[in-house]
Formats: sequence, structure tokens, C-alpha cells
Amino acid sequence: MKKTALLEIHQDLGAKIVPFAGYEMPLKYTTIQEEHLAVRNHAGVFDVSHMGQFIIKGKEATQLVQLVCSNDVESLFPGKVMYTCLMNEKGTIVDDMLVYRLFEDKCAEGESAYMLVVNASNIEKDWNHINAQNTFDTNMINISDRTGLLAVQGPKAVELLQSLTEINLKEIPYYHFQKGTFAGLENVLISATGYTGSGGFELYADNEGLKTLWDEIIKLEGIKPIGLGARDTLRLEMGFCLYGNDIDENISPCEAGLNWICKTEKKPSFLGEEKYLAVKQNKNRSYLVGFILNGKRIPRKGYQILDPDDNIIGEVTSGAQSPCLDVPIGMGYVTKGFRKSGTKIQIKINKKTFDATVTKLPFVNL
Repeated sequence: MKKTALLEIHQDLGAKIVPFAGYEMPLKYTTIQEEHLAVRNHAGVFDVSHMGQFIIKGKEATQLVQLVCSNDVESLFPGKVMYTCLMNEKGTIVDDMLVYRLFEDKCAEGESAYMLVVNASNIEKDWNHINAQNTFDTNMINISDRTGLLAVQGPKAVELLQSLTEINLKEIPYYHFQKGTFAGLENVLISATGYTGSGGFELYADNEGLKTLWDEIIKLEGIKPIGLGARDTLRLEMGFCLYGNDIDENISPCEAGLNWICKTEKKPSFLGEEKYLAVKQNKNRSYLVGFILNGKRIPRKGYQILDPDDNIIGEVTSGAQSPCLDVPIGMGYVTKGFRKSGTKIQIKINKKTFDATVTKLPFVNL
């Protein structure tokens, strides 16, 4: 089992440590509800150093990234970030990831450079998949094991973090980044993406400096350490997909509502584009929806979704008690006739069925 550079700190804070994606990670420090609301109302810091990072650099780096990504990286410029799917020849999702167009001060003439941020459970798989497509004048560097990542999320994050850097954080737009000195550490990449919907930043640094970064952030007024449990409920309230639950290699982006990150007019075309388009044109495909469950039972991954006549129409992929709404919420795939907001469905939990209503995502508007 792998460890992040901060595992001992999490243990000293009394975190419940669980195995996740091959790492020992903090699930919670207090309660998931308390940590969730701390992020929604103030700010919290997550250790997400288990995530993977690849550098793609060279004269044909753009062509390689274009080939494996569903989105159009030609629209990126240095300092800009993009959300995309890593695609395969079947037109389904190998992973979802972020692509950073890096500043080119360390590139030779004619070169460009990207950083791909992938899910921890998929690091080896993603690396092998991209490397198998690399017939270009491009180098790939896996920096996952030496890179730490902290996410500071919440409405007070900008105000609180500003004291640790001379970079004007208010001037970093959503899905942009800068690189500079932060908490006395040089070459920290400061990114405004986020997986909670509450705003904030991600801080990429070498593992050697991660403890210093954590110590300075946790001193800031009211910032709480947050575990993976609250990270899951926060992203679910926003309707963000989790790889392995809501999306995987059996799912097309169009089924998951991710057509907006699939650009079919770019060159080179992404892997599996024709098969992706075939699924997109099939109006009888499955659709990922959100729903609110009546009662107090929690919908779990794998539970059957039924129509009002008890016919199976789909399956739950994610579910939790929403700390903000105080009701059970979930996502799952259903057939076409049940995808509209307001549609009545049922969730089968053990031998009982519970009424639910399809709702528009996100569940909460911040």
C-alpha cells in the first residue's frame, strides 16, 4: 500500500485511514457531515497527493494529447486548464482527467508541454495507454511519485490563502493556473479548478515541500482538514462524475452527459470518435441522471432503478445523504423515457422499493 508524504500528519490528527486506489488515505477526521459543511461555509484542505501527473513534452506533444483526449487542446494556451476524457478505440472512457498547458520557458524552440492529471487508481493503466499511442516526437515523464497535491476548497479559500503568496489569487480565473512562490516554497503550481463546487485552489509541489505547505495552510483561521468521505459528498451534490462509479471503460461520454467535452471537428480526431458518434446518434442509449430519494435510506452503487410498474430501467452509480439538503441523493443510468427532471422512479434497496424523483443537476446551487 502506498503512502502520501503526509500520512503521519493525518494519523496524528486522528484521521480514520482507509485503503483507496492503492494508497492509505484519510477518510475523515471528525464526521463527513461536519467536514462537508466546513467546506461549503468556510474552507478546508484535502491531501489528494494520490492523484497521478504526467508531463507530455516535445515538438508533437499537442498531436499526442489531441489523439487521446476527447476535448480540443488546440484551444489551450499556457496557463489554461481543460477537463477531458481519455478515450480508447471503443469510444469509451479510459479515465477523466485535467490537461494543463504548461508555460514554455523550459521548452526548446518549437516544443510545447502539457501536464495530465489522472485518477490514482488509473495511473499505470493511463500511462500504458497513452504511451502505446506515442508515435510522435514527444517525451513522456511520469512525475506522480514525486508530486504532492493539496486542494484548498471553500468560499473563504481565496481570502485566507492570499496571505501565503504575492500572486494575486483573485486574478486567477476558473480553470487557469499560475506558478510561483507559495508559503515560501518556489515553483508551486496554483490552479483554480476544484471538485467541490465551492471554489478554491489546488497546489502542486514536490513531496519534499508538502509538509511545509500543509503546516502553513492549516494555521490559517478556520481551515479544517477534510477527508475523502466529504470530498465524495461534495462532488456528488454538484453532480460531478467519479471514475469507477459513474464513468468507466463501459461508458460512452454521451451516456454520461459529457458531450460538451467531446470535440469531433478537431484534428487529429480522438480515439474511437466514430464509435462515440454511433452511440451519440442512438437515442435509445442510457442516460446518467440525478435523483432525490423519498425517506431516509441511502441509495448505493449497484442498486436497481425501477419504473413505477417495477420494471428494471437502470442502476445506481453513486449515492449519499446530502449534508446541505438533508435528503438522500444519487446518480444512475436510466433508459430514455425516464431521464427528464420530475420523472418518478423507484430505487430497490434489498427487497423493498423506495420512491424517488429525477432532478436536474447539480443538486445544490451555490
